Amino acid sequence: MNVPADPPSARNASIAPDPPEPATDGPAGVAVDEATTPLAMRAALGRFATGVTIVTCLDGAGVRVGLTANSFTALSLEPPLVLWSLRRASPSLAAFEAASHFAVNVLAETQVDLSRRFAVPQAGGAGKFDEGHWSAGLGGAPVLAGCAAVFECERVAAHEGGDHRLFIGRVLRLADLAMAPLVFQGGHYHMLGEVL
Repeated sequence: MNVPADPPSARNASIAPDPPEPATDGPAGVAVDEATTPLAMRAALGRFATGVTIVTCLDGAGVRVGLTANSFTALSLEPPLVLWSLRRASPSLAAFEAASHFAVNVLAETQVDLSRRFAVPQAGGAGKFDEGHWSAGLGGAPVLAGCAAVFECERVAAHEGGDHRLFIGRVLRLADLAMAPLVFQGGHYHMLGEVL
């Protein structure tokens, strides 16, 4: 409990006492105050294994834009909706906000070099697409050959989400190949393990 430097006088005795301080230990012994810092949040989220995608679109000038993202998830089966998020500070944000379509290319484990290439903001701009076999998908969004899956989407909504922008797309066309996906967990790429 916080103790004021000067105890309250008798006439202030009706003032409620300071609230109790938060518990010092949360789950697994992590201090509660530490559990909500961006660094602690990132570390804890890193325990969740995800797939790795390259999300693509065309900007207003028709230039291909793409970036590596693991913030991708299914939202609805009927209608078929997916969601992904992008940092609001990303230099690619304006392109995705203006685009009518985007493609989510779910990378195969053999495509780790492409993931690294597209993870660097503005690295060569459209030159990022010099590697890999790309074709124009719906709305011109670039589609990568050899992926584990591809979701070609019409953007139907975008929402603020803290320091990110959430993009919701209606899946208009998909490809599902029998390939092992690339996995990301704990800040590292992994191959998919054995089926349990």
